[in-house]
Amino acid sequence: MKDNNLRLILAIALSFLFVTIYSYFQTPQKTQTSPSQNATQASSAPSLAQNTLSTPQAPLDNTPIITHIYSPAMEIEIDALGRIAQVYLKDKKFTTHKDEGFIDHVKRLIGMNHKPLKPLDKLPLLGEGALKPLELRFVDSALNQEAFHTPYKTSLSDLKLTKDTQTLTLTQELSKVVVKKILTFHTNLSYDLKVEISSKAPVNTAYILSNGSRPVADADGYAFHGVLLGTQEKKLEKIEDGDIKEAKSFKDIAFIASVDRYYTSLFFSTTPLASIIDSQAGTKNPLPFVSFKGNADLHGYIGPKDHRMLEEISPMLTDVIEYGIITFFAKPVFLLLDYLHRYTHNWGWAIILLTLIVRIILYPLSYKGMVSMQKIKDLAPKMKELQEKYKNDPQKLQMHMMQLYKKHGANPLGGCLPLLLQIPVFFAIYRVLYNAVELKSAGWALWIHDLSLMDPYFILPILMGISMYAQQALTPSTITDPTQAKIFKMLPLFFTLFLITFPAGLVLYWTINNLFSILQQWGINQMLDRKKVQEIQAHKSGHKALDDHHQRS
Repeated sequence: MKDNNLRLILAIALSFLFVTIYSYFQTPQKTQTSPSQNATQASSAPSLAQNTLSTPQAPLDNTPIITHIYSPAMEIEIDALGRIAQVYLKDKKFTTHKDEGFIDHVKRLIGMNHKPLKPLDKLPLLGEGALKPLELRFVDSALNQEAFHTPYKTSLSDLKLTKDTQTLTLTQELSKVVVKKILTFHTNLSYDLKVEISSKAPVNTAYILSNGSRPVADADGYAFHGVLLGTQEKKLEKIEDGDIKEAKSFKDIAFIASVDRYYTSLFFSTTPLASIIDSQAGTKNPLPFVSFKGNADLHGYIGPKDHRMLEEISPMLTDVIEYGIITFFAKPVFLLLDYLHRYTHNWGWAIILLTLIVRIILYPLSYKGMVSMQKIKDLAPKMKELQEKYKNDPQKLQMHMMQLYKKHGANPLGGCLPLLLQIPVFFAIYRVLYNAVELKSAGWALWIHDLSLMDPYFILPILMGISMYAQQALTPSTITDPTQAKIFKMLPLFFTLFLITFPAGLVLYWTINNLFSILQQWGINQMLDRKKVQEIQAHKSGHKALDDHHQRS
């Protein structure tokens, strides 16, 4: 019995530890190159790697800006090499609240840091010195060097998106080639791109074009950072920062996306793309490109990984929002949460409703588990007798214990099953709430103004700990070992400290989950108490009837 109690404690603790350990040491599946990809790599990657990918280019920064694009939601800068040099988000959703870290926040709360947190005017997405979106590199090394020293000319120096779309043409006149990039920008942060290559003389016009390195607006270290490639067969290839050692080629790509926790820069097309991922010297971070020969026609997007927005642009882009190994389960959880938000118009209340729905779905198993734990608690005196009687014969003790369980319909593992089922549910909800950019600057009520950040006053974690303690007090305990009992009682404090820096949305879910568990346990306890009273009364009535019968006899 001690082993079962210990398993129960460890199951609770490990369910949380697994979340953190997996998130921190998460190692996405290594991208394996199939034989067909090896053939592609052998035919095209070496020439690209030798002449284009690995050749030092002109400085990536300090290139003059030739075009500014403005809209209420964003600003885009185009530089003289025809690249998107920077993208700024201006919506207050992305600029109002800032995560300053636990230590700095505590210092601010106790008055050690009086410097106010000022909201940003606009949020820059792209890093300095990083590979820029729309950077074009020719396979021909001489042509490539000329291209990196020849500025583009722009059709407009300032472009304002006052209507749904606006078009910009960038032109580069080289000695043997004329390059045109025709960009049509949309107000939803997407754009259409046409590349037209006109040859003046015989030359190899094969080239590669980049969607750019991943955005750096969110520095969080627990989320996936790197490149995602969606294939035409709806499979997902993942290359994390630091994972790539040499150039790799991929065929039949539907989209290629550089991603951090909340933002992405990507290309997509209904026509299969050929992609090459190179490694960045010194960091082994992936440098993404798509390869073309002649004209190209594709689409792009730079902005937040907002599910509705990406789905509106192209349904396949929702795969850019991935939740690790539990994506298959987490994605339906998010869709349910998003559906609830459409009616509540508040992500906090949507989380509460989601918690209620999960509790209702798991109720039958939770009920059986709680009843089983109550039965085991009632059997504790008999179990103790057996332990004393057979303390020197473990086999007989186990046999008589199982007979006792069977006789009274008790399952020693019944109490663990609902908890074990909650582990993947909790992990899925954790991944959803942790990765959902929709929660940025999304308030719930009172002091919670941003569900993506930790509770500024640590009230929710404290309430979570109190509710967990109350749930423990109500739940029938089958723990007889004093050491295990002490460890079990310390769990609320442990989890309070553990969750104190977690996003408020996640702590809200767990707190409400505890409250629903308390109500459910209280109701079951009341029902079982009434059932016991009825059994005692029935037992007494049976004895009374038997005594009356004997007296009459």
